Amino acid sequence: MPDIIQLLPEYLANQIAAGEVVQRPASVVKELLENAVDAGATSVQLIVKEAGKQLVQVVDNGSGMSATDARMSLERHATSKIRSTEDLFRIRTLGFRGEALASIAAVAQVEIRTKQPGQDTGTLLLVEGSQVTSQTPTACPDGTSIAVKNLFFNVPARRNFLKSNAVEMRHILDEFQHLALANPHIAFSLYQNDLEVFNLPAAKLSQRIVALLGNTYKEQLAGCEEVTPFITVKGYIGKPESSKKSRGDQFFFVNNRFIRSAYLNHAVLSAYEGLLARDTHPFYVLFLELDPKAIDINVHPTKTEIKFEDEKTVYAVVRAAVRQALGLHSLTPSLDFEGDVNFAPIRPLRTSTGGNSFGSGGAALPAPARAVEFNPDALAASVAAAARGLSAAPKSARCPRGPPSRPAASWRPFIASWASPCARPKPKCRPSRQLPRCLSCLLHTRSRPKTRARSRWPPRPWQRPQPARHAGAGPLRAAGREVGPDAHRPGGRP
Repeated sequence: MPDIIQLLPEYLANQIAAGEVVQRPASVVKELLENAVDAGATSVQLIVKEAGKQLVQVVDNGSGMSATDARMSLERHATSKIRSTEDLFRIRTLGFRGEALASIAAVAQVEIRTKQPGQDTGTLLLVEGSQVTSQTPTACPDGTSIAVKNLFFNVPARRNFLKSNAVEMRHILDEFQHLALANPHIAFSLYQNDLEVFNLPAAKLSQRIVALLGNTYKEQLAGCEEVTPFITVKGYIGKPESSKKSRGDQFFFVNNRFIRSAYLNHAVLSAYEGLLARDTHPFYVLFLELDPKAIDINVHPTKTEIKFEDEKTVYAVVRAAVRQALGLHSLTPSLDFEGDVNFAPIRPLRTSTGGNSFGSGGAALPAPARAVEFNPDALAASVAAAARGLSAAPKSARCPRGPPSRPAASWRPFIASWASPCARPKPKCRPSRQLPRCLSCLLHTRSRPKTRARSRWPPRPWQRPQPARHAGAGPLRAAGREVGPDAHRPGGRP
């Protein structure tokens, strides 16, 4: 049986690798911008046409490449970042695998112009589908310019998989923001279809945040800094009242590399506990600096996921740093012990000449009062005695149901103040809002139970709304119910 395992051609291997490295135009933008930053550029320009489907070009003023390095950069696993296994645990650069340019050149038409400072001429390389079609000297400024045209021209299925221009441009803007925030000392500019979108000069981090995200962030930035022997946390957080429903404005950078970490995001949210509205998320831009030996960035092809050697310590330091920043900038509620709180003064105890006293010169304590027990029978007797006092009033002025007996002499002041007869003599005392009830009516009148009105259509005649009458024409009627002193007369319709 013949051997069936064979080594894949280089161009086919590059296309397979491009499926992991280059997923959309934003992936090309990320790789080219990272190479420009690693080259020591102080000014980076990004030019995009048709959301990166037609053109993605990055121009920088970095160190540039020689003719040999320019040709070697298109080979797989060719890099200037690491040399040995030990260098893998001391990575400070953004790129280190040497797969970016080789993967991009496998699925696009690439034009590279590069020149080192001090050289008279530069190098021009034309690549199409991993094949170098031309290499000639050229006149160009110092630095490197890489133009990627017609992305996925030889992979129709992948090109049809791309989203609309608006969606792809949104991903490009995200990658541009990540690199611009991580490197505020570098000037960045972005052009979309020959229109300037961003022009960011080198500035401080706070100015870069406002220039990228908008002037609304100027008033909500609060500095955050915590230095420990293990990790250093620096950056800015937002005020709790400025939180949003979306999670877009949350950035973590570890050694100037943007990462996504739900674990660290939970640490920040726990620091904001009790300060955020429901289903809202705070704004933060936090930079974590720690020894490269304590992290592993070679986890995901996009290098946005990393592993920490001691993630619990990182969690605790991040949470403490954010909590401290909230307290320093008075973003958390606190007790005001210096305020003028109106406490009532303490009243001194009453003293008497007699009674027990502590010591020879101590003030005597008051004698304990006799406890008064609640007696319902006594209360009922008092009410009955007050009711009997109504018999002293004239017969024409008192209610017909008043008891005939006379009250005792000790209850006469109570009767005079609380048990006066009705103001208007009527056949029966009519309780209303204007006329008070007499005590006899309170004892003998039974209140009618309230019944819940039942809806009925069409409404009955007395339930229909009636126009308001003049005040002197009689009681007001509203929705069939009488309002006034005679609202509850016997025989009236409820």
